[in-house]
Amino acid sequence: MKVLTATRLGAIGILMSSAVFAQDDLNALTPEDLLPLAQAEGTVTVYSFTSRIGKVEAAFEAAYPDIDLQGFDISSTEQIARLKAEAQAGVTNADVVYISDTPVVLTELLETGIIAPYVPPRVADRVPAEYQSPLLAQRLSTKVLMYNEEANPDGAPVSNLWELTTDEWRGRVVMVDPLQRGDYLDLMTEIVLRSDEMAGAYNAQFGATIDLGGAANAGEKFIMDLFANDVILVGSTDDVNAAVGVLGQENPPVGFTSYSDRRDNEDEGWALQVANGVAPAPGIIFPAVLALSAEPNNPAAARLVIDFLMGDETETGGPGLAPFYVAGDYVTRSDIPPHPDAVALDDFTAWRIAPAQTATIRAEVGDLILTLQ
Repeated sequence: MKVLTATRLGAIGILMSSAVFAQDDLNALTPEDLLPLAQAEGTVTVYSFTSRIGKVEAAFEAAYPDIDLQGFDISSTEQIARLKAEAQAGVTNADVVYISDTPVVLTELLETGIIAPYVPPRVADRVPAEYQSPLLAQRLSTKVLMYNEEANPDGAPVSNLWELTTDEWRGRVVMVDPLQRGDYLDLMTEIVLRSDEMAGAYNAQFGATIDLGGAANAGEKFIMDLFANDVILVGSTDDVNAAVGVLGQENPPVGFTSYSDRRDNEDEGWALQVANGVAPAPGIIFPAVLALSAEPNNPAAARLVIDFLMGDETETGGPGLAPFYVAGDYVTRSDIPPHPDAVALDDFTAWRIAPAQTATIRAEVGDLILTLQ
């Protein structure tokens, strides 16, 4: 139970005297303006696709001790299903949605009015326009091919994605089931969308024009061959990381996972590294977006959380951004320098997804994968 301090009692007075703020009015408020209103609300709920929300919760409550942040670590796929079910039931549980899998988020959550955009005015001039609309991207995340650098000190053991379909890599490629996690289905979809590049990579690897053998294109053929080569499907990204990265392996597998998980190498006893030189690309880079519920229960606190997650005025964004200022994540604020231990974004060869384009064939790719399992 929270005790109402004089500060909070004053904030309640402010909230009551101002009646109900329109959404546009709240959107224009600074953090200083939002704070007394947020203190009056006293709590805020965040659905987050990353477990790093635990660190954000601790940092936010240290900065704003009168506001209880309740963070829930829920995968993007599960978030989408939950938010749709809650909306159908007329229930709003989340105030803030922190999510990836934007091809589905845009069509099933934003366009249907379940979530709403918000860009904190404090950082609006420091986030490129492409990362503000249709939803605010806090950072760019990845699903890319990773390898064990302890076992491969000279670099990645593969230089072409098609090598993963050869006997040498049979049963030695790991990824999360694309039908369980949307980011991995987005990866498979991008491979299909990049079929021309995949056909060129096939020719470069095998010295012959690709025989589609019943597939519609080179991307579909790669997915079919990868599954026929006994790709190992696991339940979580951490399962991929442990299989690929654990120290002491003589002949470890490779796997598709998050480049930023290198941050846990020391703590977990891993040796993960990105195969950035693999042709035609090691995987995908995509936005991690922040949004409001369409009708948040705690609208001022929700906006304050999003502002906090965009980082403060210090050089690397302070405690709100600290869990994400790691090698392999690329924050979208133009005034924050890249992490020094990561491949520079301009040199990072992963494909950048176009969410609207991904959405057009994503279901078809899912149907293909269903037939292969």
